Amino acid sequence: MSDPLRIIVVDDERLAREELCYQLKKIPEIKVVAQAENGIEALTLIEQHKPDLVFLDVQMPGLTGFEVIQHLLKQKQSMGIIFVTAYDQHAIEAFEVNAIDYLLKPIEINRLLKAVQRAKQRLQLEKTTQVDIPDNQLERIVGLLSNKQGRRDQVAIRSDKRFLLIQAEEIIFASLADESINIVTGDITGISNYRTLDELQAKLDPEVFWRVHRSHLVNIHQIKEIVPWVSRNYILRMKDEKMTEIPVSRSQTKKLREHLKL
Repeated sequence: MSDPLRIIVVDDERLAREELCYQLKKIPEIKVVAQAENGIEALTLIEQHKPDLVFLDVQMPGLTGFEVIQHLLKQKQSMGIIFVTAYDQHAIEAFEVNAIDYLLKPIEINRLLKAVQRAKQRLQLEKTTQVDIPDNQLERIVGLLSNKQGRRDQVAIRSDKRFLLIQAEEIIFASLADESINIVTGDITGISNYRTLDELQAKLDPEVFWRVHRSHLVNIHQIKEIVPWVSRNYILRMKDEKMTEIPVSRSQTKKLREHLKL
């Protein structure tokens, strides 16, 4: 009989952590050797127990799951990592790779069993081939995960004394006006609860939302027309009802040309 898989569970939510441990204890040939409620405690327990596998929450106060991984990379620690995250399925698919798995909260038992089996297979492969998963692969995953952290699928705006939640993809553009951030969609115009365009931009996908001007942030999928302007600059005519015209700053003109092959 082989030695049990030694596991550490890291999650700042006590109930979520205890529920995961409860489910893990039902699975044969594994042993939960420790629990950590934050990233700093996780590093201490990992150094102490040298686990085979760590279930690591992504969003934690203090050290995030990404930062824990970065510390482990520096220390040349080798173990399996299964991320525990609340990200949606489409976001997860972007950074799923061999030997790194994920569990979506709330955790389904069948998905947990699959993740543990996958980890066992990888660890057995490493033992028989003496080949570790390359560090740069893990670093790439950490980078992709970090880029996703903090993104907003929805944004709150104030319109006609009501607060509305809109999908980020519905935003056509956002503009700075009278010290407020105005957000425009196809049928709603409202004021954002973010104080600056920088704050709003940081919560949106940078591949989709471009700061084409210091006062304007646009969804590049919502551009109706690109109008040549003076000195080889451009004005963007957007897809809102007013077909609002937004200037492109000189510094952003080159990026726009390259992206749209102008």
